[in-house]
Amino acid sequence: MSRIGNKVIELPAGVTVTTTEGNKVTVKGPKGELTRVYDPAITIKEENNVLSFERPDDSYKALHGTTRANVYSMVIGVTEGYVKKLQLVGVGYRAQLKGKTLVLNVGFSHQVEVEAPEGITIEVPSNTEINVSGISKQKVGQLAAEIRDIRPPEPYKGKGIRYVDEYVRRKEGKTGK
Repeated sequence: MSRIGNKVIELPAGVTVTTTEGNKVTVKGPKGELTRVYDPAITIKEENNVLSFERPDDSYKALHGTTRANVYSMVIGVTEGYVKKLQLVGVGYRAQLKGKTLVLNVGFSHQVEVEAPEGITIEVPSNTEINVSGISKQKVGQLAAEIRDIRPPEPYKGKGIRYVDEYVRRKEGKTGK
């Protein structure tokens, strides 16, 4: 039995959830609005600001829990939002913000530019820190992963772009003999 799918979601004040034909779920809150279509096999019910999820039989266990988790992420996104923090490690590595474009100097012969998609905000508190924020957990994580993939951390000197809480396992270099 799906334990996650059976948990209910209590909606905070100011959040409304609308389910339309074909299981199209729209979540509106103080920070914005998110819409997503889910599998029609999972039934989403709202009673007294509490969302519950039901499945037809046990063959939909995984989908049951996944649907509930995704809707919960939407509710958190429109109330609090999501932030991914990145840091640049390396001599001369720095980040700048020009409008909505992130400009990175990370050891290449050229500058790398990353455009922020709609609904995502990029902030540069210092020249070695990047904050990616927005209401969609998926979009924030995707953009942060794309920025990290420009220059992932290497294991010998630890240089590169990494998440703030990421641990980079270091290797020993070559020995003389």
